[in-house]
Amino acid sequence: MALKLLMAVSGLVFIGFVLTHMYGNLKAFAGHDAFNEYAHHLRTFGEPMLPYGGLLWVLRIVLIVSLVAHVASAAILSSRAAKARRVKYEVKKNRGSSLSSRTMRWGGVAILLFVVWHLINFTIGRVNVSGGPTNDPFNLLVDTFDVPWMTLIYLVAMVALAMHLHHGTWSALQTLGLTGTAKARKNAKLAGWVVAIVIAGGFSLVPLAVLTGIITK
Repeated sequence: MALKLLMAVSGLVFIGFVLTHMYGNLKAFAGHDAFNEYAHHLRTFGEPMLPYGGLLWVLRIVLIVSLVAHVASAAILSSRAAKARRVKYEVKKNRGSSLSSRTMRWGGVAILLFVVWHLINFTIGRVNVSGGPTNDPFNLLVDTFDVPWMTLIYLVAMVALAMHLHHGTWSALQTLGLTGTAKARKNAKLAGWVVAIVIAGGFSLVPLAVLTGIITK
């Protein structure tokens, strides 16, 4: 139970983070200066009590700890479930499970790989696949999503994220004891859909807007 609780809480930390990150991404619709001002503000927030970029490092540490806790809990629980299943079914039936629940493991791996590339692309390495400069956050974003295959990778990752959030939200609420009644279970399933659609949909708006010319330099 402790591992499930740890997995639920760390998952909720990620939901809070991606909601905030999505809000920042949507600043791109306000134009170059608004987006870059937001990016700069994140690095100067809390000065002089925090050093330049201090808030980002605090967030990174919290996210790394949450990531380790989430992945480790998932791996241990999965291993225990496999060991407990001594006799395999001759015909595997998935009548009681959703596609989201059946793809949680591989979806999680896909999201993890995407996050690594996303950090290399926009934060750690700042790789401009168009060959342009990398010192301007807004222009780097536009250059990236002007490339169709980059937008495609991003959108596929958002599908994986949506499916992960859909089942993960339901599972977290169940672990926290918030699905005790039929109405509560219905609300938890609805919450899973809302979280998945709002977050994955919100993240998808910017690359689609860049690719279609709505957001430009």
